[in-house]
Amino acid sequence: MDSYKGKFALVTGASTGIGYAIAKELANRGANLIISSTARSEEKLHELSSEIKDLGSECHIFLEDLSRLNSGRSLYDQIKLKNLHVDLLINNAGYGRWGTFHEVEMDDYADMIQLNVTSLSELSHLFIPDMISKGEGGVINVGSVASLTPVPYSSVYAATKAYVLSLSEGLRYEYRNSNIKVMALLPGATVSNFGQVATAKSDKLRERLNKRSKSATGTVFQTSHEVAVECLDGFEKDKQFIIPGKGNRRTALITKFMPRTKVLNTVGNLFKRIAG
Repeated sequence: MDSYKGKFALVTGASTGIGYAIAKELANRGANLIISSTARSEEKLHELSSEIKDLGSECHIFLEDLSRLNSGRSLYDQIKLKNLHVDLLINNAGYGRWGTFHEVEMDDYADMIQLNVTSLSELSHLFIPDMISKGEGGVINVGSVASLTPVPYSSVYAATKAYVLSLSEGLRYEYRNSNIKVMALLPGATVSNFGQVATAKSDKLRERLNKRSKSATGTVFQTSHEVAVECLDGFEKDKQFIIPGKGNRRTALITKFMPRTKVLNTVGNLFKRIAG
């Protein structure tokens, strides 16, 4: 896939943040969109759809809660029923939680794993054979800089994102001769509602996060649009994975050469100031 023009791209979790920005940027580059999120985000999906259509692209909306069992199959079947095909799958839907491991309900972790890991795998497993039959295609899996290191106080989230990177690199190799590109996107701190979602079940954590955000000067947070542009530019260049933002890439490089114990202590101390 050398161009997005005229291609159909499915973006999950498209109602806000990075997913929203990627969908709009794809439309800017001539792609047609299939966008998906939960029913509670339907209004935002319709707003996005209008913006995409104003750019001259098609847009189709599907409502599916990918944190539920077999939801990937349900979304796939809905799309096929409408006689739509997917040239580019962007597995963006995901969420995290901050807090000490045992203080988060196991049911919440189960939903997170279903969304971040199982549904992402299921959608890839369903759409890749269609791409093989067509002779081309692409998959972008949205991980995180947390894919690269354990993150105490967000341990399950980081583990799910490590899975995303590992799966993406493995699939990239498996389908390298099938004209299917696979790339992992590993964003760092981004202007989005992620922090609010991650602390949604703890007023204490939300207050600490807000204080740190307000006291910070010269923020290194990227906008979702900046992440989307770097993501799609990198995919066009057939990157194995991309870490958007110079600061994020510099940090990732430094930690690569640090002893793993020191990385764990550094990251743990950072997150403990919010969640400890």
